[in-house]
Amino acid sequence: MTGNHRNSITRRRAIAVTGGTVAAGGLAAAGYQSAFADTTTDSTTDDASASATSTSECATLMASVTEGPYYLDGALVRKDITEGKAGVPLTLRLTVVDATDGCTPVKGAAVEIWHCDAWGYYSGYTTANPGGSAPSESEEGDSANDNTYLRGYQIANANGVVKFETIFPGWYTPRTCHIHVKVHTGGEKEDGTYEGGKVNYTGQLFFADDVAEEIFTLDPYSKHTGSYTTLANDMVYDGGGASSGLLTLKAVHKKDPSKGYKGFLTLGIDPDAENTGAGSGGGGTPPSDAPTGTPPSDAPSDSASPSASAS
Repeated sequence: MTGNHRNSITRRRAIAVTGGTVAAGGLAAAGYQSAFADTTTDSTTDDASASATSTSECATLMASVTEGPYYLDGALVRKDITEGKAGVPLTLRLTVVDATDGCTPVKGAAVEIWHCDAWGYYSGYTTANPGGSAPSESEEGDSANDNTYLRGYQIANANGVVKFETIFPGWYTPRTCHIHVKVHTGGEKEDGTYEGGKVNYTGQLFFADDVAEEIFTLDPYSKHTGSYTTLANDMVYDGGGASSGLLTLKAVHKKDPSKGYKGFLTLGIDPDAENTGAGSGGGGTPPSDAPTGTPPSDAPSDSASPSASAS
């Protein structure tokens, strides 16, 4: 659980967000869990590519955007946030650099992400209607914890890099496909969660329309039907490409999108800045009975998941 970042704080400086090129690497062809497996060579290549990209491209500035209505404080520190949720595998690599100091890596920065499942439901808000026509969240039949799935933190390594293993998000009305992100500094991992510190940046990550729309023809995404909001019509995405949070994506197998994607973006922050999460845009209204506080004691963590490991 983070510190008092919901208090009213004046943000002193805009945040830089830039894109990069996804480093080459393969995923195993069979098995959902093996699709997330990385070799040492792949990880090293990704870190080197991230470092080079952050040094050369981090000058583009971007203001924070809204954290949206589905935020929950107290996410677990873990690499694999799927908890068995069905969907197209997504390996997400983000690099945090200090935009005020020559784009040097921010070692120890905590990157927090959260997003909806394949049918548009968020953990903690599983009764919120995603719009269109979708089965109820309970019909997925998975073993995920309804208060914690598809949420988590990772701590940046010496190159400022974090990696998450998740699934491609679905969509909900009136939003385009997206992932929420916060960057924290000054806190520490304690009892499996991130404690203290401050939020430096609140943003959202976006996906190209052609990739998203192809994914949504696949099972289980195809069971959610209705009007999907494209990037051009989204209330948050402002059309700025990578500087507005648009991920660079690479398909694991070009002819078979079901095998998964890798996404990559560089986040340049001011480590001295503080952010409340009250940026531009909206995102809907969650139900009033949403949970608050720390995760329940039975929430899955890295130690409980054989495929998860901290980066």
